[in-house]
Amino acid sequence: MSFSLDRTPLGWAARAIRVPGSERRIVLQAAKATIAAVAAWLLSTQVLGLSQPFLAPYAAVFLVEATVYRSLLGWAQQVGSVAAGVLLAAAVAHLLPEQTATLAVVVFVGLLLGSWRQFGSSGVWVGVTGMLLVTYGTARSSELLGDRLLETALGAAVGLAVNSLLFPPLYGERLAEAAHRLAEAHAGLLEDAAELVRTDEPPADLESWLGRVGDVRSLARAAEDASGLSREGRFLNLRKRSRHAGRQLDRPLRTLVTLWPAVEQLAEAVRTTAEGREPFIYPWPGARDVLADVLRELATAVRLAATPGREPELARCRSLVSQVEDRLVSSQDGVTATLGLGALALPARRLLRQLDGE
Repeated sequence: MSFSLDRTPLGWAARAIRVPGSERRIVLQAAKATIAAVAAWLLSTQVLGLSQPFLAPYAAVFLVEATVYRSLLGWAQQVGSVAAGVLLAAAVAHLLPEQTATLAVVVFVGLLLGSWRQFGSSGVWVGVTGMLLVTYGTARSSELLGDRLLETALGAAVGLAVNSLLFPPLYGERLAEAAHRLAEAHAGLLEDAAELVRTDEPPADLESWLGRVGDVRSLARAAEDASGLSREGRFLNLRKRSRHAGRQLDRPLRTLVTLWPAVEQLAEAVRTTAEGREPFIYPWPGARDVLADVLRELATAVRLAATPGREPELARCRSLVSQVEDRLVSSQDGVTATLGLGALALPARRLLRQLDGE
């Protein structure tokens, strides 16, 4: 059995070195988390002299987040949840002398408190931190409780600092990949639609072609996610003016995402007219040829729209769309054929307007 190099650990590592993509980002974030954990441990033990500061490296690792903004938010949530757990353990231990009862109350109340939405995903550590303190027997020592609070704040601060100052993560390459994939998917559907419109009879695999519409829908959603993550990644980021920030792709990607509803409408119109049912039937061959030319021109324009700094040339698209609309107004092809042409022409007009920035 043979394997592609990219599917092996060696291929994954080679790609991380060669390509500025997700593999390299994973390696870099793992290295930063390691540095943060070691630094937090050394500061806690060698500088501050804290005894068994296990919460410091833990907090540091979890604060090396996907974006600087998330690290800052995570710092506040992490420190808040751990502090709540420490104070809860101290209060319950003071009221209940028996350790098992203390443990039960701390875990139960801690998990309830942790469900508060302001704690976010760190809320679970209210109960977990309290549980650790009770089981380690430190819940009744005010000095040790103070140490736990200090080491948590220290570890979280180290993690935040490392993620903010040492190659803070950016996602420009993800934007570029999302824009390229979405543009190719849009253009491919438009070109296929042009060929379908030219034919007198719809192909037997029309439903299979329509199934690709769902793939484009998924790519459009992925592009929106990539755009949101990229914008968040630039917030509070010292590298936000870097070429890796992907700012030049913001506008092209927004344009591509807004094209999706019109592309979906076009696919549905192709299916409706291809079924040949009244009142929507295929237009006459002359009208179909012009419409097919429109779709091919739009496909070319969509590919150009994905390129930063390139404006698609739409003069021929406008001319062809005007020809289609003139044919609709003249009504020379009969009512049903005209309705079918109109169903196909409307999404084409929408695509043109969105590419034109209207």
